Amino acid sequence: MSEFWLISAPGDKENLQALERMNTVTSKSNLSYNTKFVIPDFKVGTLDSLVGLSDELGKLDAFAESLIKRMAQSVVDVMEDAKGKVQENLLANGGLKDKMKCLKIDLTSFVTHFEWDMAKYPAKQPLVSVVDTVAKQLAQIETDLKSRTASYNTLKTNLENLERKSMGNLFTRTLSDIVSKEDFVLDSEYLITLLVIVPKPSYTQWQKTYESLSDMVVPRSTKLLAEDNEGGLFTVTLFRKVIDDFKIKAKENKFTVREYYYDEKEIKREREEMTRLLSDKKQQYQTSCVALKKGSSTLPDHRVKVTPLGSPDRPPAGRTDRERESEGEGEGPLLRWLKVNFSEAFIAWIHIKALRVFVESVLRYGLPVNFQAVLLQPKKSSTKRLREVLNSVFRHLDQVAAASILDVGVCGDPWAAAQQPGLLSLRLLPHRPQSPGLETGRHH
Repeated sequence: MSEFWLISAPGDKENLQALERMNTVTSKSNLSYNTKFVIPDFKVGTLDSLVGLSDELGKLDAFAESLIKRMAQSVVDVMEDAKGKVQENLLANGGLKDKMKCLKIDLTSFVTHFEWDMAKYPAKQPLVSVVDTVAKQLAQIETDLKSRTASYNTLKTNLENLERKSMGNLFTRTLSDIVSKEDFVLDSEYLITLLVIVPKPSYTQWQKTYESLSDMVVPRSTKLLAEDNEGGLFTVTLFRKVIDDFKIKAKENKFTVREYYYDEKEIKREREEMTRLLSDKKQQYQTSCVALKKGSSTLPDHRVKVTPLGSPDRPPAGRTDRERESEGEGEGPLLRWLKVNFSEAFIAWIHIKALRVFVESVLRYGLPVNFQAVLLQPKKSSTKRLREVLNSVFRHLDQVAAASILDVGVCGDPWAAAQQPGLLSLRLLPHRPQSPGLETGRHH
């Protein structure tokens, strides 16, 4: 995700003119792409409640950031065989307008075309209630994430343990995929088939001597079943009563008898378990959706150019996980859940940013509520010059507000505040999960 700065200035005539000058200068100098960041008027409440909300929103912001990073990494883990497609699965619901409800857009487009979701977070409610709604939503997503990832990790661990058994040497690995019923004399009162590991340099010696290592060894009963880098697994059939004597003589000749009892039911169970675990793991990720291209936008109209996925309307806030998951065809349940709830968490995160801008602006600029928030997307290598422009344009705010700057980042590393005197400024830096081709932002 690109780097973004959120700034807030008083909404009086002088400062609105200053915002216009800033927009003109940054546009002509190609320093940044700017859009209005519209925040509704909330019920302010008391000054004490705003101060408390300021602290709470800071903690909630950090929590949301951590949650989004964990969800992005979970997508990487689930899509381990298709990591190049991770980015196209980290999208956000397109917007609130009817024509955009069924769309998924990239995260940058969502941020630059942000609209407050009145249905999910009613602005007419007290500000404390709005913050509580967002907090409960993120807490529930985290609870579900822990449960689902724990189940997936248990599945992976069990599968890895089974795979590890089949990857060792002939002394330790499972033999269920090597031996068959035909390799053994079974259900005999007198005869038994043993498995012997013979070093590769001793193959000839084994063939010449195994019949004479003990009395009562069945002639021509040996057969090579499998090999690794160091030796081979041979069968030999003999009478039960000479087993101990045969083992002693075999050891003297550096042949190792591996203790093994052929149990057809156990072999079948082990094979079925491996097949089931492989199938269950694969089903967590099956296919990925087509990524939507980032569209263009302008400061006044907030138009987004996207491609419809043909999915149903955006699910309402009260919809259950089961109903949401049923919408994604051809995808495993974990990936489908991660995609839906990553979008929900990311959207909630941007709303937290908006809430922080509102609260801090009221605390900084006072009542009645009158400020303008603007989102800046700096061009590469232009951040230093952009800061100089902001510092120059809004220098007059030094006399109105303290020079301290609030850090309220969005996406990835903390949004370190740009040092403009008196101007409420938030900087959003990109965060990159541990996967090729994957970039998401972080909000502070």
